[in-house]
Amino acid sequence: MPVPILAEVAFGGLSRVPYIYPILKTAPWLVLLYFLKIYFGGARNRSERLMHSKVVMITGGTSGVGASVVLELAQRGAQVILLTHYPPSDPFLVDCIDDLRARTANDLIYAEQVDLASLHSIRQFATKWVDNAPPRRLDMVILCAATMSPPYASRPERTADGVEVSWGVNYLANFHLLSILSPALRAQPADRDVRIIMGTCASYIGAHLDLKDSKHLKGSSQKKQKSPPFSSGKAYGESKLAVMIFAQSLQKHLDAYKRPDKQPMNSRVILVDPGWTRTPGMRRWLTAGSLWGLLVYLALWPVCWLLLKSPEQGAQSFLRAAMEAELGAGAGGRLIKECLEVSYARKDVRDETLGRELWAASETQVQTLEKEGAIRRALEKKEREEAEKNTPQSSDGVAKAPKSSSIAAKKPGSRRSRKAG
Repeated sequence: MPVPILAEVAFGGLSRVPYIYPILKTAPWLVLLYFLKIYFGGARNRSERLMHSKVVMITGGTSGVGASVVLELAQRGAQVILLTHYPPSDPFLVDCIDDLRARTANDLIYAEQVDLASLHSIRQFATKWVDNAPPRRLDMVILCAATMSPPYASRPERTADGVEVSWGVNYLANFHLLSILSPALRAQPADRDVRIIMGTCASYIGAHLDLKDSKHLKGSSQKKQKSPPFSSGKAYGESKLAVMIFAQSLQKHLDAYKRPDKQPMNSRVILVDPGWTRTPGMRRWLTAGSLWGLLVYLALWPVCWLLLKSPEQGAQSFLRAAMEAELGAGAGGRLIKECLEVSYARKDVRDETLGRELWAASETQVQTLEKEGAIRRALEKKEREEAEKNTPQSSDGVAKAPKSSSIAAKKPGSRRSRKAG
């Protein structure tokens, strides 16, 4: 009990309390550690918003910051649509959705298969969404998905379309998805607060975006050109800078639309910097994608725990962007960091000329890659059809097994021959 201890201290001095001096020496460090953890944990979202009946589409919602955003929004009653590269029947995804529904008491959580590394997959989903009549409700699009090659990678990883993975997933996928969904966003009723929230980070500050550089593009002519050694950090920074420039252009594109009801545009683009967070992507980058790096990461786990935010802490700025009432009025194109609106560190983010050039270059790149992908899929389909024609058919229409395989199956010593014997 504290009363006897205090009495001992009052009448007998500190020396009467066991281990008092080690405790007094350790306590200030524990207090310092506590306040450092609060400081590095960042600001907390204090805004609230009624999310019932809101339809939220989100990428990267199965892990990291996106998973925490999904959990918070679902707990507030939002209908959440997860865009994942897994098919809806995947056991991992089924368990993930069942767990979310149980934890949030919200059955309005669904998944759609959208591979952000494939422009064809994005077009299939987005076109199906836009073609619905009447237009489907869409209150919010949150783009949390991001990827980055390990820091010491000598060669860039590439998407299914042959694009460097940071450029393809972090920027080009978002550009393609929102370009197709733009009519659905503009078709929302005027009294609906529509928000497009894009994730970014401070790496855009030192990035250099050269639209004439061909290292992001796929093609035989581009591959023959000499380029500087690949740097995953530079590629990631370029993709985030492109996202920020595109966000400003998208806001201008939405604002320029004249609604049939003569009401002002109700769609707003918001950029969010969650800060340094302990996500799977961050862990992959810190470990350089190697077992030795993972061993070092585990050894330095206390330091990572102190300096890096948890996914739940990293989600706070996203939640602020989704719930703050002030962000649903006025101009779009704002940047949220530590739950506060901050200014851009670079003026060229708002450069309209650069934005138009990036938009035009991205459209050209998407068209080129989609044409190449269509030709590739047509050739693959033709090869499959030819292979099926060359496969001998039995009288009942069932393909016969090749003779070589049937002969091999009857060889002495095979499982079938041993069983027959």
